[in-house]
Amino acid sequence: MDSWYSRTMALNERVARIVDGDTFITVSRQNSVRLAGMNAPEKRQSSAVAATNALRSLIGGKTVSIETVGRSYGRAVAYVWIDGRPVNAVMRKMIKRGRR
Repeated sequence: MDSWYSRTMALNERVARIVDGDTFITVSRQNSVRLAGMNAPEKRQSSAVAATNALRSLIGGKTVSIETVGRSYGRAVAYVWIDGRPVNAVMRKMIKRGRR
């Protein structure tokens, strides 16, 4: 679970667009944000649309707390929360359920 991770340095930002099941763009960032510890289906995989739609329904257009923990391919890699809920953990569970 991501609950152990400190949110003391988290920034609140509004989600502008969902790229795929583990990546999104905020209003204030030029580069995208990737959910840390995630391995969502790629666009060519059958469950990719479901994963993208799940992330969109969870955070699309909403304000989230973002704690950046690294960078990968020009993207921020981060733990993300919405209303105190760990988005990374929620999405991992949804994707795991969808792959059964």
